[in-house]
Amino acid sequence: MTEVKDGSCAVVVVAAGSGQRLGHGVPKARVPLAGSPMLVHAVRGVLKAGIAAQICVAIPEGDAALASICEQLAAEAATAGVLFTAVDGGAERSASVTAALEVIADGVTNIMIHDAARPLTPSGVFNRVAAALRDGAAAVIPALAVTDTIKTVVPASLPATGAGLEKVVDTPARHQLRAVQTPQGFRLDTLRRAHEYLLTLDAAAAASITDDAMLVEALGEVVFVVQGSTHSLKITTPMDLLLAEAMLAGPLRPRWIEG
Repeated sequence: MTEVKDGSCAVVVVAAGSGQRLGHGVPKARVPLAGSPMLVHAVRGVLKAGIAAQICVAIPEGDAALASICEQLAAEAATAGVLFTAVDGGAERSASVTAALEVIADGVTNIMIHDAARPLTPSGVFNRVAAALRDGAAAVIPALAVTDTIKTVVPASLPATGAGLEKVVDTPARHQLRAVQTPQGFRLDTLRRAHEYLLTLDAAAAASITDDAMLVEALGEVVFVVQGSTHSLKITTPMDLLLAEAMLAGPLRPRWIEG
């Protein structure tokens, strides 16, 4: 296996999503954003942050177009002195991360898992996560305080209207809630243990785990939180894409795109 400098950080960019809700008829990572595929923006963001000795991208199996894009990105990464690898992702996010873990270079001790669907994540977020890992955190995530009031609900009905309603059963204290973003950072050995643990779970339990931080929490590890960014929006719907396009366009671009 290729080696990098001991103590290095790798970044896995998960790019195997279908993107059905965006309505472009292609995987999300290939959806154009300001003239370039979303994946290109995401990988260039990692390179700009300057924290990665290796970038590994997980793409849909058999996607020749994304494989070609990865070849172009590999050349850009090589110019920056960064090892670039691509792997076939899986139907589930966890399968994509597991595949990427198999090709992480010798010498890597810290790893970040990042979504290609967050292509505008500023360098500052990557650097805050990297700093927490250097300071000894085994797991760290960027997040923002929740500004909306959040309700916990269950299905309900009224005699006159029938089913289809919900009722509130709890209102969590908003000051304790955080909206989680990526990249999520981990010690490599911690994340590998977490994915080994995932293999021991039944299908229902595995499906209930929605990100790598939640999986690491299940091991009993402390997950630290650093400040995220409003610019790290996750592009899931056409409205999200429209907002991202607006952030990259026109004379206000420098105001929106953080360093």
